[in-house]
Amino acid sequence: MDLKLKDKNALVTGSTRGIGLRIARQFVEEGANVGICARTKADVDRTIAELKKKGVKVVGDTVDITNAASYTGWIKSCAEQLGGIDVFVSNVSAGPREGGEAGWKNMFESDMLGAVRGCETALPWLKKSDVAAIVLISSISGVMSKVLPAPGIYAYGAMKAALISYGAQLSKDVAKDKVRVNIVSPGPIYFEGGPWDHIKKGLPAAYDDAIEKCVIGRLGTPEEVASAVVFLASPVSGFTVGQNLHVDGGYMQHVAF
Repeated sequence: MDLKLKDKNALVTGSTRGIGLRIARQFVEEGANVGICARTKADVDRTIAELKKKGVKVVGDTVDITNAASYTGWIKSCAEQLGGIDVFVSNVSAGPREGGEAGWKNMFESDMLGAVRGCETALPWLKKSDVAAIVLISSISGVMSKVLPAPGIYAYGAMKAALISYGAQLSKDVAKDKVRVNIVSPGPIYFEGGPWDHIKKGLPAAYDDAIEKCVIGRLGTPEEVASAVVFLASPVSGFTVGQNLHVDGGYMQHVAF
């Protein structure tokens, strides 16, 4: 299927590994130009070199999402270098790594303010596009009381829930400007070096339990999440607004009215 993304400009945060890298790759496969970022220069340079082989324009820089000047400066620089923004994907997450007040602050700065700052900064360019789309990466943890085996770390689920609410509200406000906003909420996604890789090694019982809860019989891949994101961001999905798409292999086992 032609997703009609050729020569469009897509920015993806946290795009040198995991789900973010796969999202950037799929945009490139569709012929889109991309702007990428990460904390480590070597990762950014490696990813730019890889993606450029597809014959599209790729720009990127090291960015600290929690630093407003660094983050907004990257978005503005990408817009100038690429000649505009058609798609913005907020993917960076602090993850359920830290408890206590520090964990709450990190999740808020990275996941929540990262999305808000990114959207607000990108919107002036998005409003000039005729195919503008924003996709926020949340998690099924945002609508469940327990998913990850991380007892006592409540900030992850709470902030992912806030992200879903923010995206839904924003979608109604910017639709008049022909900017579509949607959310993708992955379930358990496995890739080497990722959270579920660590769980598999350190908490094998929890890993096996997740496989059992995924009615499809396995964990998901980052490529499968990326496919959902790129489709929702594409003009082919042009009548989809304010939705929260669960990519979870049936983990939630609920009726989504």
